[in-house]
Amino acid sequence: MPRKRLVPATTEKPKAKAGRPIVIVGVGHMGGAFARGLIAAGLGSRLILIDPALKPSDARAFRAQGAQTGRGTEILDGTVPEAIILAVKPQMMAASAPAYVAAARKAVVISIAAGTSIESLDAWLEQPPALVRAMPNLPASLGKGISAAYASPGATAAQRKLVEKLLKAVGEMVWLDREELLNAVTAVSGSGPAYVFLFVEALATAAERAGLSPDVAKILARKTVEGAAALLSQSTASPSDLRKSVTSPGGTTEAALKILMNDARFEQLVSEAVAAATARGFEIAKSR
Repeated sequence: MPRKRLVPATTEKPKAKAGRPIVIVGVGHMGGAFARGLIAAGLGSRLILIDPALKPSDARAFRAQGAQTGRGTEILDGTVPEAIILAVKPQMMAASAPAYVAAARKAVVISIAAGTSIESLDAWLEQPPALVRAMPNLPASLGKGISAAYASPGATAAQRKLVEKLLKAVGEMVWLDREELLNAVTAVSGSGPAYVFLFVEALATAAERAGLSPDVAKILARKTVEGAAALLSQSTASPSDLRKSVTSPGGTTEAALKILMNDARFEQLVSEAVAAATARGFEIAKSR
């Protein structure tokens, strides 16, 4: 009788190979947001964070999550990154980017510096094969950001997919087909949180003028906007439909909206603000 072949009761699956490193240069507000988002996405062990100004306590916290931290390019030590996120301040980019020429030869480079063109990055990095400009916004620090990105023609489909994965670690993202549209993106979503904060300030001031105490006015203004944003996020209705659902014919909201919407002046004011920010974006890009 032939002997039966013994099969182990349990077998270990081969471990998936770790991907190539993801480097983040500059770990300030936005770079730190990306690092925390990527750690939450399970990519902590692939992160190399480079920032000479990184606080020791922050460095220890990142290392506890599997990331490597360093003050300069010496930490790369010949490694070949899959992606490099340049998150330094725009005015520091010309001095910082050239240090990553070698690392950028086989990586997709993602710049999140406002007003820093592909042309400038191409020169500083000595024509790397794949460049992406992205504009995230402040809510990325909570994983609630929105980023728009433009990729140079050299970026492959796989690299674009990687960029999507990295940007979506801190929120949502959209692709643009023209680089110059990033100036409009900066004016809308990049600067947009400041417009909302200004509205909260103005609403609180109006509440005080209506007789409410400063403390009550601030709470009402802040929580009203927070709640409205949450409702907008969870509803499938358009902003216009949501506005109409709050507006009873002949009621108080309608009376207020008649002031704000008279001759489309509120819409015009916002349009002028976005246009001014967009124009400034072009000016900044030309100066670099």
